[in-house]
Amino acid sequence: MRSRYQALANNADSVSTLAQLTTGEMTQPTKRVNKPSFIPIISIPTSLSGGEYSNLGGGTHPTTHQKHPFIDGSCGPSLVILSPELTTTTPDAIWLSTGVRAVDHCVEGLCSLTNTTAASDATCEAGLRLLVPGLLRCKRNAGDMEARLQCQLGVVEAVKAVFQHGVPLGASHGIGHQLGPLGVGHGETSCILLPAVCKYNVSANAERQALASDILWSDKNVSAVLRERGLAQDKADLGDALDAVVRELGLPRTLKEVKVEGEETVQKLAQNSLQDHWCVTNPRPLKEPVEVMKILDMVRG
Repeated sequence: MRSRYQALANNADSVSTLAQLTTGEMTQPTKRVNKPSFIPIISIPTSLSGGEYSNLGGGTHPTTHQKHPFIDGSCGPSLVILSPELTTTTPDAIWLSTGVRAVDHCVEGLCSLTNTTAASDATCEAGLRLLVPGLLRCKRNAGDMEARLQCQLGVVEAVKAVFQHGVPLGASHGIGHQLGPLGVGHGETSCILLPAVCKYNVSANAERQALASDILWSDKNVSAVLRERGLAQDKADLGDALDAVVRELGLPRTLKEVKVEGEETVQKLAQNSLQDHWCVTNPRPLKEPVEVMKILDMVRG
């Protein structure tokens, strides 16, 4: 919606003129913004993806099916209203999967090797401590209003690392942006990719991943779920723990489950992912399709 407002304000009404508005990077202003968007936005979120706290929009190219970012300071909401009661109309699959998307912000923010600070780490930790227990409670009882508000407040923390502290994200977001145009839900992309990306990155950022893993195990309710899923803290890595959480929430873990199959489709996904800014800033930068394929092969199903 925000990218539409930006396009309207700048008379961008074709693929070629829209292309002039995007830099291809998630944190850089758009190329050509002659006029700011003048339509005020009031956001009452009923999911947990966190888009209401940024001035970022996205659009998919109709020919290449590659997703491009559109960002402008005038396009963010003027007011965000949180109402746990209104979120009860959201299907559980969307509520929980977008919650994992917010968890993805925290994990990739905490596990980044660039621009992290004590302040950014603190926001990521706060987000994880609110989101993961809150999501597990929501799974058990969809009417738990306290848990729903806890998740909403966790989203506030989750987006701070990127949009307030400037910490770059990684391949779960980068590949996920290009998986979305194939019909996969925004939150589902994180459910599928995040554990595998952590596995892929562990040789580069094991110490950072250990911080996130310790946060999960330190919560008695989360650690109980992990143990029930057969994990032991001294043997399981962060990817294992996240996999267990996603499975406990009953969400998809493979490309097959979301009907993304076929070698040509997966190879195209790998190629498109290389154009995404967050793949470049991954702790193990992705530069060749074969590197993306190592991640995708883990989640084919």
